Amino acid sequence: MGQIKIGDAAALLGVSDDTVRRWVEQGRLSDLRDEAGARVVDGTELAATLVDSGKELGRLDRGSGRRSARNHLTGIVTKVVSDTVMSQVEMQCGPYRIVSLISTEAVRELRLEPGSMATAVIKATDVAIEAQA
Repeated sequence: MGQIKIGDAAALLGVSDDTVRRWVEQGRLSDLRDEAGARVVDGTELAATLVDSGKELGRLDRGSGRRSARNHLTGIVTKVVSDTVMSQVEMQCGPYRIVSLISTEAVRELRLEPGSMATAVIKATDVAIEAQA
């Protein structure tokens, strides 16, 4: 299960940190703690909230900052369908649904699963997935 920091969740939803905290208090999102004891939200729940809300994506790209592709969308992985060689990865990036076909080996190496944060890096007709640390 992916765990997303409150501030990152707020940026993805296009709301303030306080709004996310209120949603946790209201039970709209689960209140979890990471290994360090910081408050986080469940990535799978956040993905469902993003799909439902269609909010604009905040500026959250934590990619390398040095890439030739100019188009990148940070969001939440909502679905992964894998066979032995290839995988279909679906993401919700603000109001945009992104689908990419990548190797199953890459999915395992990037630890992509529903609820994990990732960045879709788009160049020409190809879409690559960049996992967030």
